[in-house]
Amino acid sequence: MTTARDPVADLRRIAFLLERANEATYRVRAFRSAAKTLSGLPAAEVAQRAAAGTLTELSGVGDVTARCVAESLAGEEPVYLRRLLATEGVDLDDAATALRSALRGDCHTHSDWSDGGSPIEEMALAAVELGHEYIVLTDHSPTLKVARGLTADRLKRQLDYVAAVNEALPEGFRILTGIEVDILADGSLDQTDELLSRLDVVVASVHSALRDESARMTRRMLRAIENPHMDVLGHCTGRMVANRPAGAEGPGDRGHRKRLRPPSDFDAAAVFAACAEHGKAVEINSRPERQDPPKRLMRQALEAGCVFTISTDAHAPGQLDWQRFGCERAALCGVPADRVVNTWKADQLVDWAAGHAAG
Repeated sequence: MTTARDPVADLRRIAFLLERANEATYRVRAFRSAAKTLSGLPAAEVAQRAAAGTLTELSGVGDVTARCVAESLAGEEPVYLRRLLATEGVDLDDAATALRSALRGDCHTHSDWSDGGSPIEEMALAAVELGHEYIVLTDHSPTLKVARGLTADRLKRQLDYVAAVNEALPEGFRILTGIEVDILADGSLDQTDELLSRLDVVVASVHSALRDESARMTRRMLRAIENPHMDVLGHCTGRMVANRPAGAEGPGDRGHRKRLRPPSDFDAAAVFAACAEHGKAVEINSRPERQDPPKRLMRQALEAGCVFTISTDAHAPGQLDWQRFGCERAALCGVPADRVVNTWKADQLVDWAAGHAAG
């Protein structure tokens, strides 16, 4: 007899591959919703409904997902999954592959506590499957209301929640606490010093007034870099280099179409010199629509002596595999693995970040 596959695992795998391919949210949601519905039912009931053709009577299960479930229960790899696996992309070159293999974690991720599409646990388990040893959870800060940024009270609750989740995760993996904190107009950080001091890693990014004139933007960024609680400068130019067709928004798009956006204007030499002086990392953002910093600025940061993170800015589990894109760009610019802080073990990364506040 043919052994049945796990239909919930197959549905989740399809959703992961759709997210990684930057497909539309509604496609991803169809498979994640079906997986959630079926995971709450006894396996015998799922099998009975599949045999009777009544799976689609369940909330969240449609014709396509029901067909995938039936194929899984028959011991067959679902056709939808097989097609995705057959078209999942091209291999990395040797330099990018070596850099990707050296990475131990991801320093910029989002959950459904802010504008991500999935629970913290789901993000963590996807990272485990990718071979990560850690992720840094960096949901947004309160000023970014469109992204449901975390108030001080919500961030405190999240810290307690992450501690509980870590207790249940596989040994050898942990969620590091963090935030993607807004760099405000005056260069201050959008959260209390007391809370920032409790976090493992703080990513600071500009999300507003991106068209500030160069001198003002430079002052703003320099003040943030000098802040002892800041560890990583996120997507430093704020540019958007790719768009999606209307109706094809993905997780993290906050319900609207992404627009092309030129890079912010600032004194890159001064900013990267400050990062090097204060030991702060420059993020190599792996999102396909960001590709930030541009390669010329990445080379400039490398020559200035900066260290880096190669992070995904993932808003969904499948996007955690986007590090390959950052690694390709970093390898083209000659960034060595020993200058990338998320090649370090978790304890070394946390100690490095704590050293900024210590002085």
